[in-house]
Amino acid sequence: MLRRDTSRSYQEFNDGGDCAGPLGSYQNNDVSEVEQDQASRDPSPDEDIVDNNLMAIGFNKACLKNAFTVILVLIYLLLTAVAVFLAYQTISDFMEKLNHPVMSVSYKEVEEFTAPGIALYPGKAQLLSCMHHYHDNIPPLVTLGILEERNCIKEEVIYHGPYSNQTQKRAIVVRGPTDVRNRELIFLQFSRNETEEDFSAISYMIFAKFSDMLESSDKAAFMMDCERNYSMWTFSGGFRTWVKMSLVKTSGRGNESVEFRQESNVVKYIDKRPPQEQANELFFLVFQWRDPFIQQVKDIVTANPWNTIAILCGVFMALFKAADFAKLSIKWTIKIRKRHLRAKMRELNQIS
Repeated sequence: MLRRDTSRSYQEFNDGGDCAGPLGSYQNNDVSEVEQDQASRDPSPDEDIVDNNLMAIGFNKACLKNAFTVILVLIYLLLTAVAVFLAYQTISDFMEKLNHPVMSVSYKEVEEFTAPGIALYPGKAQLLSCMHHYHDNIPPLVTLGILEERNCIKEEVIYHGPYSNQTQKRAIVVRGPTDVRNRELIFLQFSRNETEEDFSAISYMIFAKFSDMLESSDKAAFMMDCERNYSMWTFSGGFRTWVKMSLVKTSGRGNESVEFRQESNVVKYIDKRPPQEQANELFFLVFQWRDPFIQQVKDIVTANPWNTIAILCGVFMALFKAADFAKLSIKWTIKIRKRHLRAKMRELNQIS
């Protein structure tokens, strides 16, 4: 009895399963389709790893590009700073050379010099001799009271001193030597019986051209200007002073000046006159050219404006090029940034 019931119930179960076969198969198909859709929607772990790697690689590339751009911008900023410093230094050097020219010295050889003017201020002294000689051949001294002149051109000028109108000066202006090849010289001898001064000396002055004084309509004003512009020298009594002259011409900034440089040798005079005649003190002076060269001093501006302009043009071109590159770099960085943000938003939209 027990076995029959069991078998019957088993058979009923089987029958019920057979009756519900089509519905069960339909339900099974729906479940499988849902599972497939979920499987297709849910990424697998391997796909997640690949996507993460791709995103990391893209992010690394963008970071490298941005870093490279920043480095380039910094380099060009550094080059720009160097260019600005170079422009400033170039302009500073140009102004320094323009304000402080270099002195150039050259020598010009001549056959003869223009006759200078020699102004002597004897005071109470008497001119005894004024002669031109050659080859250092000086004759014996002249006797007192007799004036000897040989090829001597002189002019006496009386004028007031340039620094004090109350001081009246008497100048004997003689024509200086010219023939340097034949060693021309001019020999002057003075005698003075007594003096009220503390020192026994005669002053003299050398100016550029004797002809300028002769051609001047106002010789007194001419001598006043010469005394302002030229130096005064002195020679002592009882000695023979031998003056060797050299001419220096200086030109620069539109101005030209003439300067006489002197080398003097002093030799004591051995007075062999009778004692009663030695009360008259004698002065001896010789003028001669030292050499046949004129020293020319010129101010030369070493600043080259074309070189400075070329350097500044190159600097400004570099500045404009650097500015253009910096602008393009910034635009490119902004473009890459926007592209990266769009890609990131697209990925977020796909995930959502």
